[in-house]
Parts: sequence; structure tokens; C-alpha cells
Amino acid sequence: MTPGPGPAYIAFDGDRCIASGDLREVARAAKETLDRRKDASVLVFDGSSGPVDLDFRGSVEDVLARLPKAADAPAREEDAAPPAPRGPGRPKLGVVAREVTLLPRHWEWLAQQNGGASVALRRLVDEARRANRDKDRIRHAQETAYRFIAAMAENKPHYEEVARALFAGDAERFQTWTASWPADVRDHARRLAAAAFEHEAQEGAAG
Repeated sequence: MTPGPGPAYIAFDGDRCIASGDLREVARAAKETLDRRKDASVLVFDGSSGPVDLDFRGSVEDVLARLPKAADAPAREEDAAPPAPRGPGRPKLGVVAREVTLLPRHWEWLAQQNGGASVALRRLVDEARRANRDKDRIRHAQETAYRFIAAMAENKPHYEEVARALFAGDAERFQTWTASWPADVRDHARRLAAAAFEHEAQEGAAG
């Protein structure tokens, strides 16, 4: 399972992907599909697999005109809010003094570490942040993939097995159970879920 950057928006007509990219091009493709086929069943998702509710009434230009103005537009320097003025005497780097209370055995252990207590504490904090960041990334990938799967594959074969494999971090079973799904739905589900299996892949490589 090869992770890769997903599109900002993606649209499906039934089980077939009809567009991916920025919101304007995806909305245009969705509207043109609906105009060609009145029985089309179009769903648009954002990057977190949340459904995007678009108003498809009127012409393509009408649909595009109703899109959020900020969608996909890069921020311009002149639009940025001016920085708040710093008050007199405010530390330039925003340093705030804190008090750390430890038991004598903790201070003793810290004093024995390379670089002393401050270096050891910074290293421990950085390690904890990295560990939590990995967990947060995995959880976000699971939730994102599940939202898409629930919307697009609830009636597909092995839906429950796929969901269990996703939250169990079992990439092999996820691959196996999604193999029979329509190609576009399968591939996007796998792309979204890839980050949820990174830790398992790294442990397998290390072993």
C-alpha cells in the first residue's frame, strides 16, 4: 500500500471517480455529469472525506459562483492581518517562565544525563511529542478513511471486515477485503488508509 498525497476534493458518480483536484474543477465536472445524466448519483468529498454540499441549480457558472470564495485560493500577503503590536517589555521570543516540581530521585536521574537536566527534559518532551504525533496521524487517517468507506462502501462486500481491519491496523486484511471493490472506490479507500498502516509497515521492515 503506497501512501501519497490525496486530492483536495474528489467527486464520484456512483462507484466511478469523475474528478479530483481543486473545488472549482471538481464542481464543474460534477455539474456537467449531472447535466448529461439526470440519473447520475454524484458525491463530492473534501480532503478529510467529509461530504461537500454543493448547490447544482442553474448553469455551471451559477454553481461556480456560489462556491466559497476562499476555496483553494492562496492567501495573499495584503490580506493577512497585521501583527499585533508588542507591548513594552514583552519578551521577543514569547518566553514564559514555568515551574517544574520533581522528586529528588527525578532530579538525580536528570543530573546524570548527557547535557544535564534541561537537555534531558527537552529530549523527553520532544520524544513524547513525536510519539503522540504518530498516534494522532494514525487516528486521523483511520477516521478519514472510515468516513469515505461508510459513505461509499457500506453495501459493498466485506464492509465490516474492512472497517475492523482499518481500526486494527491490519494492512494485509484491509488489502484482501477491499480487493473485490470497484477500482476507484478501492484505490481511494486504500490511499486514505495508507497512513494508518505506516507504523505497522515500519515495524515489519525493522523486523
